[in-house]
Amino acid sequence: MYPGSKETAVSDFSLEVKEGEFLCLVGSSGCGKSTVLKMIAGLEKPTSGNIVKPQNVGMVFQSGALLPWLNVEENVAFPLYAKGLNKEKAEDLTNKYIQMVNLGEYKLKYPRELSGGQKQRVGIARALAVEPPVLLLDEPFSALDPITTDEMHSYLLNIWQSTGKTIVMVSHSMEEAIILADRIAIMKEGKLKKLMEVELKRPRKEEDRKFIEFLDKIKQELVL
Repeated sequence: MYPGSKETAVSDFSLEVKEGEFLCLVGSSGCGKSTVLKMIAGLEKPTSGNIVKPQNVGMVFQSGALLPWLNVEENVAFPLYAKGLNKEKAEDLTNKYIQMVNLGEYKLKYPRELSGGQKQRVGIARALAVEPPVLLLDEPFSALDPITTDEMHSYLLNIWQSTGKTIVMVSHSMEEAIILADRIAIMKEGKLKKLMEVELKRPRKEEDRKFIEFLDKIKQELVL
């Protein structure tokens, strides 16, 4: 249920995410996909049912959600100090994940000095720094231009493949979901309508015939 409303956000929803997989939730605006992600993150509580998940999950938000008064290094380190890590360990993890997203030369820059793609890379580094087994992404690239989005897809796939994280991502773009995911969960009116395996070899190109055919299948599921 939405707070203060009788409207049900998500109902009859059952989904098992495999360890190490990349799963995308897609569907029209208001279908409940972001609510599912927030419940996994612990930001919202289900009114019924159970969620079985690791205690430690990381989340990347659509806006980046960076603290404007902190520089890149401080933003990434912030949750580590909040967890009580000592300075040496926090600095090691901060530097490790800033380097992973190729922002070493920007670590003393503030959010206002970064591009949209750079801000999202800081958000990813911050989420990874707490070393969660599960990484959650809520439409992280929706505000970026197409070229930057393509670059972010490459960054994210490289991080996923090198770390073995389980990734659950909400996307408004069916094309993006096909490019990234092992499986796509299609939602409609708060329910899980269908799970689809993406049996396409990586790297995936939007102009390929099999890509276009799979995209058509997803579109058909959304309109039925």
